[in-house]
Amino acid sequence: MFRQLLPISALLLGSALLLFAGGVHSLILPVRGSAEGFTASSLGLLGTGWAIGYVLGCLTAPRLVGAVGHTRTFGVMCAFAAVSVLLQAIVVAPWAWIPVRAVSGFCFAGAAMIVESWLNDRAQPSTRGKIFGIYTMVNLAAVTGGQMVISAGDATGFLFFAVAAIVYCLALIPTALSTSESPTPLTSVRLNLPALWRNSPVAVAAVFLVGISNAAFGTLAAVYADRVGLALTSIALFASIPVLAGALSQVPIGFASDRMDRRVVLLAAAVVALAADLAFVLLAPEGRTMNLFLVGVFGAAIFAMYPVIVAHANDHAPPGTSIQVSGGLLMVFGLGSIVGPLLAGVLMSEVGPRGLFLTTVVAHVVMIGFTLWRIARSPAVALAEKGTFKVSGPARAATPETAALAEGQMEAMPFAQPTDPPDNPAQDLPPAKEAPQH
Repeated sequence: MFRQLLPISALLLGSALLLFAGGVHSLILPVRGSAEGFTASSLGLLGTGWAIGYVLGCLTAPRLVGAVGHTRTFGVMCAFAAVSVLLQAIVVAPWAWIPVRAVSGFCFAGAAMIVESWLNDRAQPSTRGKIFGIYTMVNLAAVTGGQMVISAGDATGFLFFAVAAIVYCLALIPTALSTSESPTPLTSVRLNLPALWRNSPVAVAAVFLVGISNAAFGTLAAVYADRVGLALTSIALFASIPVLAGALSQVPIGFASDRMDRRVVLLAAAVVALAADLAFVLLAPEGRTMNLFLVGVFGAAIFAMYPVIVAHANDHAPPGTSIQVSGGLLMVFGLGSIVGPLLAGVLMSEVGPRGLFLTTVVAHVVMIGFTLWRIARSPAVALAEKGTFKVSGPARAATPETAALAEGQMEAMPFAQPTDPPDNPAQDLPPAKEAPQH
């Protein structure tokens, strides 16, 4: 296995540095902004700006790479990401931070897609699953490390902005020094909501609602923890523990979803998440232990939902369209990620810290209700027709290229070729099974 990993070690290092810098950047902004007296609405708009930039990056990065190549585009993305961090350290004001955060989201998406495209090109069919698993674990560790390093110094000064900028610059070195040929073109996705809805209404509705809840939490968790009185180390843990718990919970949840109706598994996860939501709202915990316990339960539920949703949608997808379905769902998740931080920020400004979990309550109640309605209207997929659940990292760090790396089918996908005209009928998803779909 070591021989198989050696050729991609530089790419894994570049990805780890990129995610480490992203972890530092994503946590230092709400911590510093809260210390500067930014309103919760302003801090929520940071998440909205990032999500807008990230979605645009996923949609436009393939064209940029096609025009100037992988290495140059990756260098530009890392450079602008570093510049955005330094600008936010120099101009400490919401009016400056929000649009600059959109730029960093755009750059992060493009850089991540390029690294994953390189990995996809280097991976062999026999080792692709192991490589994707190692890639996911490396990224998870890098994000967690980036968030936890905040507790090692003064989060109200210039230090961690400089650290994030430096690591963004270091991330471009592995690809800049690579002597290998550029990989295949990046995966390009055109959002087609009617086709996705025909394929699986539950998947579309649920992934939008998960985008709302997960992005609201990912943006404002540190603000919540700060305003209920947790120390800096506990704030970092409050942001990191849920992601780790979600990674661990995917194993039993994936096992269950491969053996029963995935909608029931999604429903169970939503019920657990709702219980944690209500505990935060009704109990208003202030101590470190209770907050960390509840947020661990919360993360185990919410961060395991996305791969269940993708697996359910792919169970209904026509043969050869799994990457297109996964990429389309990611774009819907991005749309929810635009709404969630904005809504949670407004509620936190109006009712205090619990406004964050009032937002997730609404998202999970609607998800439970819609899923129950669909279960009552249509039967489950037969076990023989189901695909396989795939463990994944947080959806906010995923791109359409992630699906290509996980599936290893990009070369066979007509929509993955950037030369396809916009109205190519291959972009549409034909219904795979008789309506109504799940």
